Amino acid sequence: MDFLTLAKQRCSVREFENKAVEEEKLLKILEAGRIAPTAANRQPQSFLVINNEEGFEHLKNIGFNTSASLVIFICGNHENCWIRPIDQKSLIDIDIAIATDHMMLQAEDLGLSSCWIGYFDEKKIKNEFYMPENIEPISILIIGYAKEKRSPDRHETDRKTLNEFVHYNNY
Repeated sequence: MDFLTLAKQRCSVREFENKAVEEEKLLKILEAGRIAPTAANRQPQSFLVINNEEGFEHLKNIGFNTSASLVIFICGNHENCWIRPIDQKSLIDIDIAIATDHMMLQAEDLGLSSCWIGYFDEKKIKNEFYMPENIEPISILIIGYAKEKRSPDRHETDRKTLNEFVHYNNY
């Protein structure tokens, strides 16, 4: 399918069937995150995959409950991120957002559904999963087989028009 069709098909799903994500699909999702472009090709992304009973027990310990069969913490390594010299701004959040988006769209292309989670307690995650100091969990993807999906046509009514977003030659 073409890219816009794929992007319009994807929606945030929070209720999943009790069905595991196949290993070959997981590997394609991880590969999509691996090849994502990053500032100055520094590649600060790292992925913590939760897909077994032990991992889900750790999630419960931090109060994170989901019916998804796969949870991926997309993390940034602060030792590898590019810092913009002009103002010392770290681009790690942007790099991780691109990797997360690649992974989310790859999941959709494989017939899976996902939800990008940004609301979580970083300290609890770092403690529960023994993350080193330089690693920061920046986003979480929950992935699985959706119980229900919304219509791709929702974008015609649920989204602003291009005229509300686009400015040409000046703001």
